[in-house]
Amino acid sequence: MSRYLVTGGAGYVGGVVAAHLLQAGHHVTVLDNLTTGTSEGVPGGAEFVRGGVAEAATLLSPEYDGVLHFAASSQVAESVADPEKYWRNNVAGSLELITAMRRAGVRRLVFSSTAAVYGEPAKVPITERSRTAPTSPYGATKLAVDHMISGEAAAHGLAAVSLRYFNVAGAHARHGERHDPESHLIPLVLQVALGRRTHIEIYGDDYPTRDGTCVRDYIHVADLAEAHLLALRAARTGEHLICNLGNGQGFTVREVVQAVRQVTGRDIPTIVRERRGGDPAELVASAARAHALLGWRPRRTDLHAIVADAWAFASEVSS
Repeated sequence: MSRYLVTGGAGYVGGVVAAHLLQAGHHVTVLDNLTTGTSEGVPGGAEFVRGGVAEAATLLSPEYDGVLHFAASSQVAESVADPEKYWRNNVAGSLELITAMRRAGVRRLVFSSTAAVYGEPAKVPITERSRTAPTSPYGATKLAVDHMISGEAAAHGLAAVSLRYFNVAGAHARHGERHDPESHLIPLVLQVALGRRTHIEIYGDDYPTRDGTCVRDYIHVADLAEAHLLALRAARTGEHLICNLGNGQGFTVREVVQAVRQVTGRDIPTIVRERRGGDPAELVASAARAHALLGWRPRRTDLHAIVADAWAFASEVSS
């Protein structure tokens, strides 16, 4: 049985990972300032400390076996409008955390990174060898932290794994997406099904894809959580391992909308808008490295099942 600190553990992904750690029999401390997370997102059985990553300096001790770091600002559009916030929260905050870990003698880290570090890929599926060229300050800050971690591993023996997510979706038990504002496609379409929106906007229907709309890779949040537990086991002293996490297949915007129609039995009106700048036609992950080095493979890959889990959560929250 081990003890872990989960920063941002009151958020969507952090909360599900914390729940999986508890289910595996570990002691979990959740550190979250509730700026975007919610008290409902903290799993029962976890110790909760309200605060930012700076509080890690007073929490961490050699009793901790590792840190799972999810605390970050994560809205692409906001990062373009307010880049200073993202450099401060994501980069400076991560530096504080890594420094606190070194001083406390905590030498294992799993970092929540993102596919946004790749920008617009030259080809798909995207591997870890693909060029990193983020198109937003959000992606740039996550890439900067990845570089920071590599330096810490080489200089000070940190055992680290960065997991680059693609589109996380679905729900696990009472943990689902509660973002405000919401920017992810599946919960936005579900808001239409719930009557909270009148329609869903499709940005561009003239992409070189099978139905003209963008293709994205959707990974179930429970599959994602399982990868984090495997990453803790795979972390090696002085090494920084980077792995993509994705479903390995892509779904178009129209396919997602149709899946929501079929799962919910509700009408989903759509309105086509102009393309948004910087939206690649297709983003699909190769998770071959995660399979080879972590022993991880996604098990919940059916789009309708992912939507059904998200729908069950959204329906319960709205009732």
